[in-house]
Amino acid sequence: MYLILLQYIRPVAAIEHYMEQHRAFLEKYYKSGQFILAGRRKPKSGGLIICKASSRKEVEQIISEDPLDKFQLALYEIIEFEPTSYVSES
Repeated sequence: MYLILLQYIRPVAAIEHYMEQHRAFLEKYYKSGQFILAGRRKPKSGGLIICKASSRKEVEQIISEDPLDKFQLALYEIIEFEPTSYVSES
């Protein structure tokens, strides 16, 4: 599993211009089962995504499709982790 941290590097107005495309990108990977959750940082300075992928290279390929990456609007930090405990659904 991977935690992807996004940090906006352009004004929020520039980010907002691409939000519809960014949401379509997120939806594509929710449907594939690779994105588990995503959300905004508070204050509004970026976001985070939890991603299932087989390798860091795969995560980098996925990120390259994000309009926020394509148009150099955000920086990405990729953190690999191994879930060791979680809440199960009842």
